[in-house]
Amino acid sequence: MARLDGTLWEGVALRRTRIGADPDAPPRALALPAEWEPEAAAALAALAPGSGPVTLPRAAEAWISTALARGTKAGSISQREALRLGEAWRALLLARRGAPGAEVWRGETKAEPRFVLNLPAFLEPEGGFDLEGYAEACRLGIAFLDAMGSGKATRLRLGFADLAGLLAGIGYAYDSDEGRAVAAGIAALTRGAAESQSGRLAERLGAREPVALIWPEPPASTPLPGLAAAARAALDEAAASPGLRHVCLVALAPADAAEALLGAESAGIAPAPGATRAVETVTGIMDVPTRAALRAPQGRVAALLGPVSDRARRAMTETVTPFLHIAPPAPVAIPAPPRPAPAPRAPMRRQSGQTLHVSIGGHRVALRTAEEDGVLRDIAFTLAKESANYRSLMEGFAQSVSIGLARGVPLADYVEAFAYTRFGPAGTVEGDPDIPRATSVLDWAFRRLALDYLGSALPHPDAEDVTPDSTARAAEQAPLLPLDLPTTAAPDKRRNFRIVA
Repeated sequence: MARLDGTLWEGVALRRTRIGADPDAPPRALALPAEWEPEAAAALAALAPGSGPVTLPRAAEAWISTALARGTKAGSISQREALRLGEAWRALLLARRGAPGAEVWRGETKAEPRFVLNLPAFLEPEGGFDLEGYAEACRLGIAFLDAMGSGKATRLRLGFADLAGLLAGIGYAYDSDEGRAVAAGIAALTRGAAESQSGRLAERLGAREPVALIWPEPPASTPLPGLAAAARAALDEAAASPGLRHVCLVALAPADAAEALLGAESAGIAPAPGATRAVETVTGIMDVPTRAALRAPQGRVAALLGPVSDRARRAMTETVTPFLHIAPPAPVAIPAPPRPAPAPRAPMRRQSGQTLHVSIGGHRVALRTAEEDGVLRDIAFTLAKESANYRSLMEGFAQSVSIGLARGVPLADYVEAFAYTRFGPAGTVEGDPDIPRATSVLDWAFRRLALDYLGSALPHPDAEDVTPDSTARAAEQAPLLPLDLPTTAAPDKRRNFRIVA
């Protein structure tokens, strides 16, 4: 491990903390610059390999020393340049302007390394953008990636992050012509600076790729002062190179812990996550302004950081893609707006019941029942030997009882009204050991229902009540009303008839 004495680390005040990469991870002992927020500490815990204590200087020196050693061995870095490049990479990290991706921090040798630049970190206090510093950061990123590949890699991945935060800081909406012009200028400057550095390496080590014959045209002007001219100059410098060392240089990627370490709130050209973010405090979860909201002009936060449509995303992608060597990754799916919870649906009615078959006075009768949760809801009769008129009458009667049961009429009321009803057929009941005889079909049916659903065993009628000569037989019953026969003869209506020839 390289010594920290005599480097930029020597004057950096560190604070110590314990935090995990996420709320469920065990905490690690960490040391990082005192002014960096807890989110950066959690990002460092995720980036540093292992689970033991870690400090930012030691973790960063692991990849700085590796890149310097490999680049020196490959001849892309001279001994004199090594000191300058090491300090330049440290300065980018300490200013939170740039850093390699998570695969470099973790020492993942099989993964393609990348270097990301945090665009809002190049905003100047007076409101401008450090164009020279950004172009130099692009060159430093290419130098680092080439060195990590020992000068052999032809495909490098230099990208930028938090374009939305930059736009909010300079007061332009993501979905605006001005915002897209700034994005095009940044992408053009990134490509020009990256290819010009690849051209410098080609001069030293030999060109492997020709300079592109067709260049994407950078914007003629942008709302950001000097950006269009800087992009044009960088592309012209790259075009003057004898050739390029790399076939691919500029590629955006999904964010990982490296963006969080730098303080970038969005990946690449993704829109801003919003005006507030949730943080955990000693008193619970609370919403605090995002960094983009703190940079945005007062009174315009809502307009600059509101929701962005898919059309605006596509327009931004179409604006930036011509300046990239690899198309940007598909945006992360945005969750749909919350929908009101659907009203609970009533469960399907599931009924159970039984069919009882008996013979009453030699007439076959079937009683069907339906119930819900043990409560009688429906009855129906089937009579085999009766006339159509009688069957229709019984069907209508059963339907009316079923409607009453469904409306809450107690079964006991029906039992009281129709038990011992006298009309044919009547007589001995066969097939029901609990009710040996009945005065009618309704008598048997409702005494059976009382027994099954009310637990009431009603007294049986006497034998003479169900005999053929009993008044229970409808054909032998006297009229219920005292109707007297007329005493005078009815007039002969035939006298009113007329024969028409």
